Amino acid sequence: MLSITGGGRGGLFSVHRGALWWLRRCHSPLFSSLAGGGGRGDAPHLPVLIVGAGPVGLVLSFLLTKFGIKCTVIEKNVEFTRHPRAHFINNRTMEIFRKLDGLAGDIERSQPPVDLWRKFVYCTSLSGSVLGSVDHMKQEDFDKVISPISVAHFSQYKLVDLLLKKLEGIGFRTCFPGEIGYSTQDLVLESKILMGHECTSLQQTDEGILVGVSVNNGGRIIERKLHCGLLLGTDGARSTVRELAGISMEGERGLQKLVSVHFLSRDLGRYLSSQRPGMLFFVFNPGAIGVLVAHDLENGEFVLQVPFYPPQQMFEDFSAKVCEQIIVKLVGWGPADVHVLDIKPWAMHAEVAEKYICCNNRVILSGDAAHRFPPAGGFGMNTGIQDAHNLAWKLSLLLNGVASPSILQTYESERRPVAIFNTELSVENFKAAMSIPTTLGLDPTVANSVHQVINRSLGSIIPRNVQKAVLEGLFSLGRAQVSDYILNEKNPLGSLRLARLRSILDEGKSLQLQFPAEDLGFYYEEGALVPEASCEETQEGGKLQHSKRASREYIPSAKVGSRLPHMLVRGLPASSEGVLSTLDLVSGDELEFVLIIAPAKESYEIARATLKIADELKLSAKACVMWPQGSTDAEVEESRSELAPWTNFIDVEEVPRVSGSSWWEMCRISRENVLLVRPDEHIAWRTESDRVRDAESEIRRVFSHILCLNSHRV
Repeated sequence: MLSITGGGRGGLFSVHRGALWWLRRCHSPLFSSLAGGGGRGDAPHLPVLIVGAGPVGLVLSFLLTKFGIKCTVIEKNVEFTRHPRAHFINNRTMEIFRKLDGLAGDIERSQPPVDLWRKFVYCTSLSGSVLGSVDHMKQEDFDKVISPISVAHFSQYKLVDLLLKKLEGIGFRTCFPGEIGYSTQDLVLESKILMGHECTSLQQTDEGILVGVSVNNGGRIIERKLHCGLLLGTDGARSTVRELAGISMEGERGLQKLVSVHFLSRDLGRYLSSQRPGMLFFVFNPGAIGVLVAHDLENGEFVLQVPFYPPQQMFEDFSAKVCEQIIVKLVGWGPADVHVLDIKPWAMHAEVAEKYICCNNRVILSGDAAHRFPPAGGFGMNTGIQDAHNLAWKLSLLLNGVASPSILQTYESERRPVAIFNTELSVENFKAAMSIPTTLGLDPTVANSVHQVINRSLGSIIPRNVQKAVLEGLFSLGRAQVSDYILNEKNPLGSLRLARLRSILDEGKSLQLQFPAEDLGFYYEEGALVPEASCEETQEGGKLQHSKRASREYIPSAKVGSRLPHMLVRGLPASSEGVLSTLDLVSGDELEFVLIIAPAKESYEIARATLKIADELKLSAKACVMWPQGSTDAEVEESRSELAPWTNFIDVEEVPRVSGSSWWEMCRISRENVLLVRPDEHIAWRTESDRVRDAESEIRRVFSHILCLNSHRV
């Protein structure tokens, strides 16, 4: 889209100069660490190539396709994993899923009943004494006060299955090795997920990125080349794209090493469903310690997480038989139908990539490729999905010639601080989880110290099997702290420890599941938005309080950079739209900006200017007039005359909460304010209408800032 319709408008020329500038920039000397130069040869060219077909890559491909951008996904595995992995979907991610052709509704209908997963249970065995439990669902979750949809508990592989169906519905096809040709003439690769295709090399060219791909076709390896304009790395925590691009990670490595055991047992599922349902079970007894994740109690699907300490304990030591023995110790009895499906090792890290974008804006990281969190709080996949949501609309506006290439840098400036914050919060939540075993006399730091001492003092002297016996012997002595002899109310030490444990649980100082203040209340300080110059002091104060996490309560805010607060509204006239969330004012089917105003003369003037400038910029936009509850049809007719000749507007009336607060009161702003909301439902600009002297000039400045038309940085 390189036309200059509406010529004579400086902002418009900036848009198209920016797009042309980016194309010219591709021919300038390269500064990447990648070997580069030259052309693509006869390699097939793809506008966008996504590496990694996990949830983040699939969501990104879905959004781009919906926005009219052609893309291809490659996945190194020949088949999709059935290991459950991530399972908690927070409010913000579910809000995004509401607009992915009803994905959120599919998840709600398919997930286990909430009463089977709302609790964390702490016990001596799954059939033994319950030390305590925490219910992580509140009434406001069911009443949908702060969000139009609640959180969900749904295994990652099931989510991938649903995403694949959604992609199939918009023309995507999953291709396995052998189903496509490998000649350079086979160019029909767009809208495909190519399984068994591993990214092995990157080379920057004058036109994009030349990608070396190794194809596993039934054990026969075939090398091929693909060329793309943009390469999006969504290939997980051990990202090949990140490594090949030379991007390092910053943070803490190796916080803990664990073995993940995926197994089935309907007997155990039925028992827990009837006796003590929960999502996570923290089990401490003299025989074993572990965390059981109940992915689906109704179908008896579980993942057991057990810490291990190499080199004394090696992953190879955890055979299916050994894992079954550990399961029996943790259960307290032997379910007859335990079937171990998969055993995987993994290491817990707390790291964020030093940068998200490199190679002249051609290589971009998203999801676990850009950040690796401890699983405490479920931030990993959720942060990744929200990365994709942030990136997709910006890529689409760039590739349609509307935005400057610099808009891609706002992806990093907005999302990287969120990842850093979520890393810190995950570590804090992980430490809160460790407070429980510490209180019971099982301090993990002591276990780590013992392990380090053995490594330093015995590592080079005695054989590994002897080291293993010494380590496990010491650990066995440590686990005696949770024996029935010590851990009971009649033992003074045990009684004190149990009282401390109950205090930690009651005060909310243990591992938490929901973080509404962070999940919904985060905001972008800089990026594709217009900062509130008059609110710097307030923003700084908010940042300070947010970083201290003084409260987990979400407080709705119309601060620039925030997610638009949720409130129910009713379309006017009454039969037009029915009741919907304010989040639904932003379309999920197209890239759309929404200006929210109250019915006032100055606000109408800004709305007319917004619709006019957006039309010149070839942007989809609409105005939303927020009427107080009880407004009559005759009053609402005012919008039609005030906004003429524009018809892309909607009238809605507030459906206040029980508290009776209006939309503006809930947002803590006056009715004189106008809000410009981006396609990702974040507020891009806010002002009081009586402060705007020249509406068209101001709106032109606002869009220029959001679309980065005045900056050509790389």
